[in-house]
Amino acid sequence: MLSNIAYLGEILALATAIVWAFAVILFKKSGETVHPIALNVYKNTLAGLLLIPTIYIFGETLFRPAPPEDYLLLLLSGILGIGIADTLFFMCLNLIGAGMTAIVDCMYSPFIIGLSILWIDESMSVFQIVGVVLIISAILTATRKKGRGNISRRDMLLGLLYGVLGMGTMAVGIVMIKPLLDRSPLLWVTEIRLIGGLAVLIILLLFNPRRKAIMSTALTTTGWKYTFFGSLMGTYLALMLWLGGMKFTKASIAAALNQTSNIWIFIFAAILLKERINLLKSIGILLAVAGVFLVMYA
Repeated sequence: MLSNIAYLGEILALATAIVWAFAVILFKKSGETVHPIALNVYKNTLAGLLLIPTIYIFGETLFRPAPPEDYLLLLLSGILGIGIADTLFFMCLNLIGAGMTAIVDCMYSPFIIGLSILWIDESMSVFQIVGVVLIISAILTATRKKGRGNISRRDMLLGLLYGVLGMGTMAVGIVMIKPLLDRSPLLWVTEIRLIGGLAVLIILLLFNPRRKAIMSTALTTTGWKYTFFGSLMGTYLALMLWLGGMKFTKASIAAALNQTSNIWIFIFAAILLKERINLLKSIGILLAVAGVFLVMYA
């Protein structure tokens, strides 16, 4: 029945971008009271628990017959791309706000292309190089004194560092499993990666003397709604919509519509978080999104 709906894939892909963008706003609000590590533990635990019945509903199994090397690779990918990268993303979000984070987030595509060149012998076209230059120009433009608003220089530099490291780590976590991803069920891959991400966070907490104080922030009564609905929308619902978009339309079309999340984050940050929109930030987001499209589709 669903497959008979006109432009269903396009609708789901655009819905993915909007849902993820709204989740980022909720994560920003949650980050005002919840520690980044606690938020990451919470969202991964919730998504993992919800994915287990989803896997069986779609006729898949949690522990499918696969070589041990596949499991180890997925766990390592989750450690890097979920446990570490998402924590860095939340740290960046807390320091520089959702609007600026949307611009820094565009570094993900250049990292993917660069690592693909190094690891799987892909090449970069002239237009892709132009795209990378546009993204870097966007960050430099938006982080100038008049563009960063009330954010201090120290917080801006730290936020940029966390954001760029997060995007780079996330890209490594994806590129390293690209061959495995092509031949494996996506829900199974996602669940095992979540387990890896959660495992490294638990280990980090065990060695942190402030672990009780950190985790207690996830249980605060003031921000629990932002934490719960951000995790539900951003880690679980967005994934389901993303899968649907990829299934019911061409991957290139779905990916292009997914990438509009950067624009939606920028808009939602201005409306819901009252983050100031100025000329430099506006130029930055336009340059960044243009650069992403050149990198991805040139």
